[in-house]
This record gives sequence, structure tokens and C-alpha cells, in this order.
Amino acid sequence: MKTYKIHLIRHGITDGNLLGQYIGSKLDLPLCPQGVAELKKLNESYEYPTISALYTSPLLRCKQTASILFPGFEATEIPELTEYDFGEFEGKTAEQLEVSEDYLKWTSGKISAPPSGESNEDFIKRQVLGLNLIVRDMMDKGVTESAVIMHGGAIMMLLSACAVPRKRAVEWVSESGHGYSLLITPSLYHSSGIVEVFDSI
Repeated sequence: MKTYKIHLIRHGITDGNLLGQYIGSKLDLPLCPQGVAELKKLNESYEYPTISALYTSPLLRCKQTASILFPGFEATEIPELTEYDFGEFEGKTAEQLEVSEDYLKWTSGKISAPPSGESNEDFIKRQVLGLNLIVRDMMDKGVTESAVIMHGGAIMMLLSACAVPRKRAVEWVSESGHGYSLLITPSLYHSSGIVEVFDSI
């Protein structure tokens, strides 16, 4: 039976990451110079997977990462893979938000979404849909191995929802330029939506 490999890779860092800000779908920040340098160093010292297709979140930091790690590949943008919508918390740090009652409720799980933002449930559904679009596209095109450049939070939530081994979202943390390799077995995926994480990047 044919299987498919998908490598999920987190984008490089931005100035917002360095400042500890909540950077989601509303701030389309570019990679910072440090982020570019780190990715170039990784690409020189590490052999990234050999792929036949490349997918990316439509946000600039992901598209720039894709061009650095896989030069020459034309990436297909998947809008569903956009980062979490932090609503009114976007661009702010935890320290700035400590005085916000809504922030304390959100971080303690008393409310499901930031004001004007996205719930975890909707975010997970969106990421799962994005993965399904990639799997279907690969199958339609006969591609068996691809890379997906996406966001750290998106990787965490996606894998916590559909990956084995089963882990909590916080256990699927990945550094910039790093990630996880998935094995897709069509019969298992179509029946249950389950993917297998077989390696880290």
C-alpha cells in the first residue's frame, strides 16, 4: 500500500517572536535578520528531506522560510494553515496583558477565545482541514513526500488533535526551522483522520 510522508516545519523567527508578543494571523511580519541567518545556517548544516511538493501558510514569515529552506520550489499556499487569531491580544506581550481580566480568563480556560479572536476548537478544525487539503492534493498529483511550512502553534494543535503517539499540545513544541515528519497511511487516515509521527526534524 502506498504511504505518504509530510514534513511539518516551523517558520523562522520574527521581531515579534523576540519581543515575546502574541503574533497570530493579523500581523503579517517578515522574518527578522536573526531569523534569516538561523535558517540559512540550519540549511547549510542539516539535510532537509527530499520532497516533491511544498506547501505553506500564506503569511510572509512562512513563505520566506519556504524559499530559504527549499529554494527553487514553488510553494502552494494553504489559507487554512494561517496562525491562530489572537483577536485583541495580537501584538501584545503577556506582561502587557496581565492587567486584562479577559486575558486571565482566557489563559485559565474560563473563556474559549480572546475577545474578537478565535476559539481553540475552530483553530484545530481549520488546521485539520488544511492538512486534509494537502493530503488530497498529494494523492491527486501522485506526490508521496512533501514539506509544509507553518506556525508553531498550528503544529502543536494539529498534532495534538490527530497524531499518534498521543500527546498534549505543549508536548509538540518545535523550534524555528524544526518540526515533525508524518506518515500517512490512506486507509487509517480516511477512516479515522489519524497520522503517525515517525521522526523529528
